[in-house]
Amino acid sequence: MTKSTQQIVVEQIGSPIGRPERQRRTLLGLGLTRIGRRRALEDTPAVRGMIAKVAHLVKIVDAKTVDGK
Repeated sequence: MTKSTQQIVVEQIGSPIGRPERQRRTLLGLGLTRIGRRRALEDTPAVRGMIAKVAHLVKIVDAKTVDGK
């Protein structure tokens, strides 16, 4: 049986310049390297936690279900 995978689209809206190294690494972990770049990520508690740590630098653009019925 296939389980539906929730995805969340995140866009970088702030620069990591002048931010703590931990926040820079979190952005890289999310796959965000430039302002305006978007990534579709699996909606897991770990990813939600990473987004929460850099909430002032990113925004959630879209949450959608992939392979869901």
